[in-house]
Amino acid sequence: MPQTRCYYEILSVEKAASQDDIKRAYRRQAMKWHPDRNPGNADAEVEFKACAEAYEVLSDPERRQLYDRHGHAGLRQNPVHDFRSRDVSDIFSMFNDIFGQQAGGRGQRGPARGYDLETEVEIELTDAFAGCEREVEFKRLDVCEPCSGSGAKPGSKPSSCPVCGGHGQVAQTGFGGMFRMVTTCPECRGRKQVITEKCEKCRGQGRVATKRKLGIRIPQGISDGQVIRLSGEGEPPPPEVSAEGKGQRGDLHVVVRVADDERFVERRGADLVMVQPMAFAQAALGATVKVQGIDGKDVDLVIPPGSQHGDAVVVERAGMTELQSKERGDLHVVLQLVVPKKLTDDQRRLLAEYAQTERLDVHAGESSFWKKINPFGG
Repeated sequence: MPQTRCYYEILSVEKAASQDDIKRAYRRQAMKWHPDRNPGNADAEVEFKACAEAYEVLSDPERRQLYDRHGHAGLRQNPVHDFRSRDVSDIFSMFNDIFGQQAGGRGQRGPARGYDLETEVEIELTDAFAGCEREVEFKRLDVCEPCSGSGAKPGSKPSSCPVCGGHGQVAQTGFGGMFRMVTTCPECRGRKQVITEKCEKCRGQGRVATKRKLGIRIPQGISDGQVIRLSGEGEPPPPEVSAEGKGQRGDLHVVVRVADDERFVERRGADLVMVQPMAFAQAALGATVKVQGIDGKDVDLVIPPGSQHGDAVVVERAGMTELQSKERGDLHVVLQLVVPKKLTDDQRRLLAEYAQTERLDVHAGESSFWKKINPFGG
């Protein structure tokens, strides 16, 4: 399948994205461009198949390494599937681990299951520390009420598919009958029936896109990128599995994004790292200063005498809360020596005297008073 677009751009991920990020991005993009969500939109189906190709390459470490080094040319010896000729339902079956159990119920034992969905919510670091409640808004496909999911105009009924004879699959032979391949029927797309009079609301799809809002509880100590699963808030089984939507709904996966906090340069699990400026006198003699902790309270930071630039002071139990625990991590404070750019006459004199005690060569400079009475020198 010829492809000139960048796979990372198709999935909207960075080149350094992890495998989990790529998996989530593919699921998000595939559900966005799914033909059932974009009826009659040929471009959406093209995008859907492009996402499948991008994921097939980037989810394979060996292929991804070749692609990163040599681009599309590196895949010629190990070509990807021709997704242009594949049915949408076949693509779902190829990546059934991405779209819920067995791609919405195909071939699985037990009740049919719908597709999982994914959305994101952004919170502040202080919210992650204390826990919070947020409202998420997302779209999902639900069973069309007027036609009860059949896709047929109320009062009419679907008829048996003339292409597959109501089986939902068709068989093709090739190379003189040497092999036989069974694929999803292109006419009814596996539903076994075709609709002659379409429902006006869903246009024969049996599903309609609806907006839904949910309030969720975000636990304290959650990290950026962690996922909250809301069971049963995904989509019902697809029409080819259960027209009425009977069975188990998929889940909604809420990816939590934790914004950076300018007070802290890094978060390491439950530990926090911040930078604290200190003057030369504080570094040499030691000092106790107050810094604001993640909980908004002042923390006493003890700078030991003789501290050096870049030293770290640990304040125990002043970091983040740990997930599913009442314990807290530590606060690591990196000391940063700040040298003043301007000195008063007294400060310059005292430092010069100190330099003499260590026999150091320094530029003592001229006092501002002398400059005032003799601005031209001499």
